Amino acid sequence: MTVRIERDGCIGSGQCVLASPEVFDQDDDGVGVVLRPDPPDELLPRVRDAVHRCPAGVVALD
Repeated sequence: MTVRIERDGCIGSGQCVLASPEVFDQDDDGVGVVLRPDPPDELLPRVRDAVHRCPAGVVALD
Protein backbone atom coordinates (compact mmCIF):
# COMPACT_ATOMS: atom_id res chain seq x y z
CA MET A 1 0.00 0.00 0.00
CA THR A 2 1.16 3.50 -0.78
CA VAL A 3 0.63 6.62 1.34
CA ARG A 4 0.21 10.01 -0.25
CA ILE A 5 -0.74 13.57 0.67
CA GLU A 6 -2.30 16.03 -1.76
CA ARG A 7 -0.02 18.83 -0.62
CA ASP A 8 -1.96 21.60 -2.37
CA GLY A 9 -4.97 20.87 -0.18
CA CYS A 10 -3.13 20.39 3.12
CA ILE A 11 -4.17 22.90 5.80
CA GLY A 12 -1.33 22.02 8.18
CA SER A 13 -3.39 20.66 11.08
CA GLY A 14 -0.71 18.07 11.88
CA GLN A 15 -3.21 15.31 12.60
CA CYS A 16 -1.32 12.91 10.33
CA VAL A 17 1.87 13.46 12.32
CA LEU A 18 0.06 12.93 15.61
CA ALA A 19 -1.45 9.68 14.32
CA SER A 20 1.71 8.26 12.78
CA PRO A 21 4.95 10.22 13.28
CA GLU A 22 6.94 7.35 11.76
CA VAL A 23 5.22 7.94 8.42
CA PHE A 24 4.38 11.67 8.36
CA ASP A 25 6.05 14.98 9.12
CA GLN A 26 5.46 18.64 8.32
CA ASP A 27 7.73 20.93 6.33
CA ASP A 28 8.76 24.42 7.46
CA ASP A 29 5.44 25.81 6.20
CA GLY A 30 3.43 23.23 8.15
CA VAL A 31 2.43 21.25 5.07
CA GLY A 32 2.30 17.49 5.56
CA VAL A 33 4.95 15.29 3.97
CA VAL A 34 5.16 11.52 3.69
CA LEU A 35 8.39 10.10 5.13
CA ARG A 36 7.61 6.46 4.32
CA PRO A 37 5.36 6.10 1.27
CA ASP A 38 5.36 2.29 1.61
CA PRO A 39 5.08 1.73 5.37
CA PRO A 40 5.36 -1.76 6.87
CA ASP A 41 2.15 -3.61 7.71
CA GLU A 42 2.49 -2.96 11.43
CA LEU A 43 2.12 0.80 10.82
CA LEU A 44 -0.98 0.54 8.62
CA PRO A 45 -3.50 0.89 11.47
CA ARG A 46 -1.89 4.20 12.44
CA VAL A 47 -1.78 5.34 8.81
CA ARG A 48 -5.50 4.54 8.46
CA ASP A 49 -6.08 6.62 11.59
CA ALA A 50 -4.21 9.50 9.95
CA VAL A 51 -6.41 9.19 6.85
CA HIS A 52 -9.54 9.47 9.01
CA ARG A 53 -8.17 12.31 11.17
CA CYS A 54 -7.20 14.61 8.29
CA PRO A 55 -9.72 17.49 8.34
CA ALA A 56 -8.90 18.42 4.74
CA GLY A 57 -9.23 14.84 3.49
CA VAL A 58 -5.91 14.96 1.64
CA VAL A 59 -4.19 11.93 3.20
CA ALA A 60 -4.77 8.70 1.29
CA LEU A 61 -3.73 5.07 1.46
CA ASP A 62 -3.92 3.37 -1.94
